[in-house]
Amino acid sequence: MRFTFPKAEHLCLKNDVAALFETGTAFVSFPYRVVVRKVEKDTVPAKILIISQKKKLKKAVWRVHLRRQIREAYRLNKAPLFEFLSEQNYSVHIAFMSVDSKLTDQKFMQEKMTLTIKKIINKLREV
Repeated sequence: MRFTFPKAEHLCLKNDVAALFETGTAFVSFPYRVVVRKVEKDTVPAKILIISQKKKLKKAVWRVHLRRQIREAYRLNKAPLFEFLSEQNYSVHIAFMSVDSKLTDQKFMQEKMTLTIKKIINKLREV
């Protein structure tokens, strides 16, 4: 598997984002709040949205840095999720939001992303 994050994997459409927050399943896996929604099979197994809150991080530079950290952690750890979804007859939309009010190092973010992706797979198996 290639460790890329192409434009096709970005969740961009307003209708998709609105549906994700209206009907998606939410849970917290510190430092992330995750919202997951199953959708019909698409060209890519998963589309994601990354949000950093102005309420938590006041400076735009910090919010951009946090989004880059989350994107990098997801990019490097998405393989198990894609393997699981390749066996399923649906795709997923996922929103990652930071609940932490401070920046942390990349190693911590990657460890937590690994655990979060395992939780996402378990949630998808339950439903």
